[in-house]
Amino acid sequence: MNCVSRKLFVAILISGIATSAFAAEVDRREANQQARIANGISSGQLTPGETARLERQEAAIHQEIRADRAANGGKLTRSEKAQINHQQNRVSNEIYRAKHNAKHM
Repeated sequence: MNCVSRKLFVAILISGIATSAFAAEVDRREANQQARIANGISSGQLTPGETARLERQEAAIHQEIRADRAANGGKLTRSEKAQINHQQNRVSNEIYRAKHNAKHM
């Protein structure tokens, strides 16, 4: 295998690992945020209305991920990854605020 072929092979391998690592991160983060919502429900930190709103937002992100993957042969584009990360950051902050707003009882 010549030097150019070897570099190309390594680049493709790294690209595939990065893509699957991000896919795993998306799934892991989704599960983590669901666990945080469940914890807020069981601890009484989230009201039913807050829970419903957060669950709708999580479901919308999940549906968007499924649609994006279906449109791209099971993969997400770089811009889709950035957009999903931004949306997950926003929901994560909303989970935190809802759990710490002292409106539970």
